[in-house]
Amino acid sequence: MEIFWNTIASYNAATWPVQILLTLVAATLTLLLYLRPTPGVRIAMKTFMAMLNFWIAGIYYLLYGEQREHNDMLALFWAIMGCIWVYDLVVKHASLQRTHNHTGFALLLFAMPLVYPLFSLALGRTFPMVTTPVMPCSVAVFTIGLMLAFSERINIVLAMFLCHWALIGLSKVYFFGIPEDYLLACSIVPALYIFFREYIRSGEGRQKKPSPSSSAPPSPSRCCTSSTSLRMSDSRRKSAARTVPTKLSKR
Repeated sequence: MEIFWNTIASYNAATWPVQILLTLVAATLTLLLYLRPTPGVRIAMKTFMAMLNFWIAGIYYLLYGEQREHNDMLALFWAIMGCIWVYDLVVKHASLQRTHNHTGFALLLFAMPLVYPLFSLALGRTFPMVTTPVMPCSVAVFTIGLMLAFSERINIVLAMFLCHWALIGLSKVYFFGIPEDYLLACSIVPALYIFFREYIRSGEGRQKKPSPSSSAPPSPSRCCTSSTSLRMSDSRRKSAARTVPTKLSKR
């Protein structure tokens, strides 16, 4: 436990200016998604989320969490989530358009990263040995809020990674004495229920929706082609019927 909190203290002491900057950028991009959701803002948010996940992987775990056990595996975990955001940026899976669903819950999750340090201070901790907005669980909560507020199509792979991280957060409550991570667990349970419910509903909608080839009326060109082929087959039959008596008469 001592190693865990010492690594958090060294991380916060060295990176607190960058953490403030990243928090301001996240807040600005979130407001722009609400007020002026242009394609450039959506691309900027996806790029920022990929960079934020890589920051957690490289700076938090590999650099300052080097003394912890399995820090390399945890860094790989967050690097994979960063790659998921990069992939989403390329294939444009998530539109990041406002869904107008679960607005209150999403706003609560957006505020959670700011609640983390207040929770630590309320528990009697002092800076730099406190949880901050740019730490793994805070970023996970922010990601869940972003998916709820702006994802019409749920990235189920990213949701599963966040679910797994919530389970890890619950274990840290017991082993490292971080009751702050109850915030992540309390948010991920209803969020996952919403994610899977909407994912299943969207799958059922795709199955019930008829394909354009089966529901569209036949085109005029197709009708002309079929009628032409029928006429040609009839003419061939008539010509064959005429040639049979001629051959019989020659015999």
